[in-house]
Amino acid sequence: MSTSRVAPQRTPSSDVGTSLLRAADDVLRRDGLAGVTVRAVAAEAGVAPMGVYSRFGSKDGLVDALLIRAIEDFQAAVGRNSEPDPRERLMAGGRRFREWALANRQHYEAIFLARIGLGSDEVAEASMRAFGELLARVEYAMDGGVLARADITEVAQQIWDAVHGAVALELNSLVLTADPGATYERLLDTIVRGLAP
Repeated sequence: MSTSRVAPQRTPSSDVGTSLLRAADDVLRRDGLAGVTVRAVAAEAGVAPMGVYSRFGSKDGLVDALLIRAIEDFQAAVGRNSEPDPRERLMAGGRRFREWALANRQHYEAIFLARIGLGSDEVAEASMRAFGELLARVEYAMDGGVLARADITEVAQQIWDAVHGAVALELNSLVLTADPGATYERLLDTIVRGLAP
């Protein structure tokens, strides 16, 4: 009979982090950003609160990691560049912006509304990478003659202002037309025509 003992297997740190972020994501979807606390996430993940502190350092560290994950998901959803036509690529990006926001309301609000001006440098860098998707789309549209040549950042900001405003209104049930999707499509067309050469 062997007396040797098998050492318990520890969950790799990256797996713990992924599990905690998944739990934080579930809490965010259910309770909004205000509900994302160390205690709530720990309970959702079935771990002691110290496990959250050990992995993320603080509630702010946890929220920053959650926001970065959400921003990266948003960027991946909006940033697909499968459309060769520059006008359609710009329009499709606008459509995917709205689709992602409607499917991920709490995440959208956490990224674009609740945490404005807050968050770490890493969150700001992730946000700028996501904005870079729009910059690239605008430049592609300018190169294709769809948009007039102008400062790329200025044009991208104008587009973002318009689509974010429209999406924020829809998320708060403030679209007064019968078909918000059709109204949004016409808005995209108006933006592109307004910025055309």
